[in-house]
Amino acid sequence: MIPLRDDNPTRRFPIVTVLLVVANVLVFVWESTLSPAQLQALANTWAVVPSRLLADPFSPREAATVVAAMFLHGGWLHVLGNMLYLWIFGNNIEDRLGHVGFVGFYLASGVAATAAQVAMAPATDVPLLGASGAVAGVLGAYALLYPGAAVLTLIPIFFFFEIARLPALLVIGVWFLVQLGNGLGSLSPEFAQTGGVAWFAHIGGFLAGLTLILPVWAYDRSKKRNRGRGWH
Repeated sequence: MIPLRDDNPTRRFPIVTVLLVVANVLVFVWESTLSPAQLQALANTWAVVPSRLLADPFSPREAATVVAAMFLHGGWLHVLGNMLYLWIFGNNIEDRLGHVGFVGFYLASGVAATAAQVAMAPATDVPLLGASGAVAGVLGAYALLYPGAAVLTLIPIFFFFEIARLPALLVIGVWFLVQLGNGLGSLSPEFAQTGGVAWFAHIGGFLAGLTLILPVWAYDRSKKRNRGRGWH
């Protein structure tokens, strides 16, 4: 299932979401001008290399790669897929948290996603890059805050495509189950089909987003209950 847009209006312009999308796309456009050797050097320098990070976890340089890696991508499908999900679901989370709060939430989700992937593959020297973990945090928050929001979704059925409005919880839930299934499958050498995808970064980011947004969700529920009782 591919989400196209949601029917969930916002009160303010999502400037942070827009800037994140623009920054990621511009960085990738710049990446596309580099030679293969330059791209490899860029990844080795600014992406997260788990074995190197764990060898010197308090290094400012290694800490910088955790943030820098969120703006690097491995291909057009990688960056466009991430930005599509961020564009559709990020504006509502930014609207609820405010611009500054959303920046902190996004970065915290990305850091948690990196930590999850590094924990699952601590000895690898394969660079980790992409905004997927941070975007997964946005999806986790959206699923909890707006589970019933309608999402216009493209559904492939064999050789045909159907467009339908589905609840956000279903669209995001299916996405998470795919990540979880692939992540668990990647643990078994017999069934590993990872394709270089950091599945546990997706899983970790999603769970981080759920956890980080819980106080907001609890506050909103409490406010609704009090309003229903006529309290002010």
